[in-house]
Amino acid sequence: MNYNYIVIEGNIGAGKTSLAKRISKLFNAKLILERFADNPFLPKFYNDPERYSFPLELSFLAERYNQLKKELSDRDLFKAFTIADYYFVKSLIFAGATLPNDEYSLHRQIYEIIYGTLPKPDLFVYLHLTPEKLLQNIRLRGREYEKNISMEYLQKIQAGYFDYFKQQPGIRFLVIDTNNIDFINISGHFKKLIEVIFEKKYPKGINRVIL
Repeated sequence: MNYNYIVIEGNIGAGKTSLAKRISKLFNAKLILERFADNPFLPKFYNDPERYSFPLELSFLAERYNQLKKELSDRDLFKAFTIADYYFVKSLIFAGATLPNDEYSLHRQIYEIIYGTLPKPDLFVYLHLTPEKLLQNIRLRGREYEKNISMEYLQKIQAGYFDYFKQQPGIRFLVIDTNNIDFINISGHFKKLIEVIFEKKYPKGINRVIL
């Protein structure tokens, strides 16, 4: 195994949690899942974004930091490696898509203070889907509070991730275009995805693969 800490990231509906769970089971890896369902501001935000965007993003910032700080410091010697279905930068990217400039500036100041205390991943995997495909997946899973997610919002988040990749040459990014595969339901597609992630050593910077 080339990596001790892997992050599976992507836009809303990209399948990152499903993939992280399957990789964890396949390789006996320690699994860290974002606890977004417990956030009381999330349903309120989707109904009234202007009112609840700042408390939502601030609560996510605190929750993600506390979870990652604890989970990444408690290493499990009986697991092959650690895999998470999100990375701390998610807080900054989503805040950039939802907050007005003054609130985003304050949020970013807090983020910058604590970001440096967290370990960086050995590999950052980003599952890329078009906003159209993302909306299809979001509708299929049928979460009530996600029904008002717009194409524009997904595009802002996507642009935020791509901007971040360009600004972090010291991190190993693997951007995988999964528009033409169904790794959740087709075992051959899942196997192909696993081979792309684990059977090659990637250099730092942005590495792109189309499946």
